[in-house]
Amino acid sequence: MKFSTLLPSASAATLLTAVDVIPHEVQLANSLVNRAFPANAPHGYTPQTGNCPSNRPTVRAANGLSPQETAWLEVRRNATIQPMRDLLGRLNITGLDTTSYINNHQNNASALPNIGIAVSGGGYRAMLNGAGILEAFDNRTSNATSAGQLGGLLQSTTYLSGLSGGSWLVGSLYANNFSSIDSILAQDTSASGSGDLWQLGNDIFTGPATGGIQLLSSVGYYSALQSAVSDKQGAGFDISLTDYWGRALSYQLVNATDGGPAFTWSSIAEQDWFTSGSTPLPLIVADSRAPGEVLIPSNTTVFTFNPWEFGTFDPTVYGFIPMQYVGTNFSAGTTRSDQCVTGFDNVGFVMGTSATLFNEALTTINGTNSTGLFSSALQNGIEAVLAGFGSSDNDIADYPNPFYGYHNQTNPYAVSRQLTLVDGGEDLQNVPLHPLIQPVRHVDVIFAIDSSADTNASLPTNASATGWPDGASLIATYERSLNATMENGTAFPAIPDTNTFFNLGLNNRPTFFGCDPANQTGPSPIIIYMPNAPYVYNSNTSTFDLSYNDTERNAMVLNGYNGATQGNGTLDKQWGTCVGCAILSRSLHRTDTAVPDVCTQCFSRYCWDGTTNSTPPANYIPAMKLDAVSVTTSGAGKLSKSLSAALAGAIAAAATSLF
Repeated sequence: MKFSTLLPSASAATLLTAVDVIPHEVQLANSLVNRAFPANAPHGYTPQTGNCPSNRPTVRAANGLSPQETAWLEVRRNATIQPMRDLLGRLNITGLDTTSYINNHQNNASALPNIGIAVSGGGYRAMLNGAGILEAFDNRTSNATSAGQLGGLLQSTTYLSGLSGGSWLVGSLYANNFSSIDSILAQDTSASGSGDLWQLGNDIFTGPATGGIQLLSSVGYYSALQSAVSDKQGAGFDISLTDYWGRALSYQLVNATDGGPAFTWSSIAEQDWFTSGSTPLPLIVADSRAPGEVLIPSNTTVFTFNPWEFGTFDPTVYGFIPMQYVGTNFSAGTTRSDQCVTGFDNVGFVMGTSATLFNEALTTINGTNSTGLFSSALQNGIEAVLAGFGSSDNDIADYPNPFYGYHNQTNPYAVSRQLTLVDGGEDLQNVPLHPLIQPVRHVDVIFAIDSSADTNASLPTNASATGWPDGASLIATYERSLNATMENGTAFPAIPDTNTFFNLGLNNRPTFFGCDPANQTGPSPIIIYMPNAPYVYNSNTSTFDLSYNDTERNAMVLNGYNGATQGNGTLDKQWGTCVGCAILSRSLHRTDTAVPDVCTQCFSRYCWDGTTNSTPPANYIPAMKLDAVSVTTSGAGKLSKSLSAALAGAIAAAATSLF
């Protein structure tokens, strides 16, 4: 594959500093404006049925990448060369002239590193921790392109996947023209500004604060939610709690009036900042689950949304349809008539689908409406949806099944007109690695950002701190890669048991898995595991904490930033060098280039060497790694303690994952 013309990296701007947790002290030269693309205007949230194109949509067999992704990769891989050259050039990889190395292979970018980033689930905790890490990886962030810093890694990345809370981060960035994290945090939230994005002080059940571009009272907010969902139902489409949840999310995550009800996921593919190859390919992950089914990694069909397609590489279904026509009735691999549906792929509904675990929150809130939290219209709408589902099936998103009658011998959903999707972490794979380890994508290195809340659930004592990861998601993906009926050629590095994660400290610091390409079963990528840990803030907030004031929000982001940079090198001045070595490792192997001594030293420090210690671990109460930042804690907009506890209990009881 030949790659020729190089595209310039994004220019730096004057942005929020990494140490500032009060964004209003910073003024941006490039203020945030209304963004995204209302492809379904003027119909808002309601899907539309019309004539299919002359080339009617069909199911594409998953025996390769789509023609659109293949063509886009030519442009994107080219666009990663300059930022990768800049990034590696300042990471001090002694013994290797990285600029010459990149230059020698720039006409065949497939020889160069192919990078993926995966952002786990875990509610706003996962969204904000992931945001801090992406902030450190972004060359638009102030100081991120200084010596040893990792700015430009995001611009060097080919794929960016998100799941549940991670999908809120990924989806929000792409729904807002791939805005930088700094520009979002520093937006003007005055009455004359447009600052409604990521304003998390009002929980999602209260609705946005009036001002900016959202002028709704709580009553108006509830009416708008109910109206949008009922209009979709009135157009003949089944609805679920995910419709309410996705619409509510959009008010916080999409910078447009009413959360951009006409904005669609497929319209990303039409944006010039995407078609020019200036950003990674966004991938959102959800699991399929028949009503009443219990998911485990070995039996779950994992579906992925990208701007061009929806479907799965899993051998059960092994097919994709055009994303634009999700919602259309298909049978045996083609549309059942000449009528096609557009506008079903609302960005909020896609994000909500990946995070359906939170539908239980709506159920619980609805059951406690003596607080007056909901309008009667919204309460009636939710009750009507609940009446149509069993109590164990409130956590689904309902889609017309495009794979009805398709691959009948292997497809467990071939007999159903509906495809029910659930939170992407319900099969325990809470880090969305699945789309990045597909062999056809040839990803070399994956930054696995894990904000799962595993601790206490996995440790036998209540003395351990809650809300920290323990590696369970990596274990689930590794075990699935060993399942001959589901692995589909995917290869994954060996991962130890959870006790080893605790006993060796692998859940408290970055660790590399799969460092030696000669010791892998198949072409597995290096996994750079980045578990959530307390660097400057106790970021183990509850998944069910549904509001953060600005100082809390910014402290969460800042903690993630410090995790990505290891305290700007305070914890390890060679951290940036070691990241560069991991990025280059598979490429060096592919081009038969000697590994520099400094990389060998890095791998001896950060690579898991196969040692295990499976004895029961001690209590896990991680210490703060750097000086803690202070925040202003406010009860404004918070749910009551009793209601928060009810939410936590209801969702945890329904969840099969540990996040």
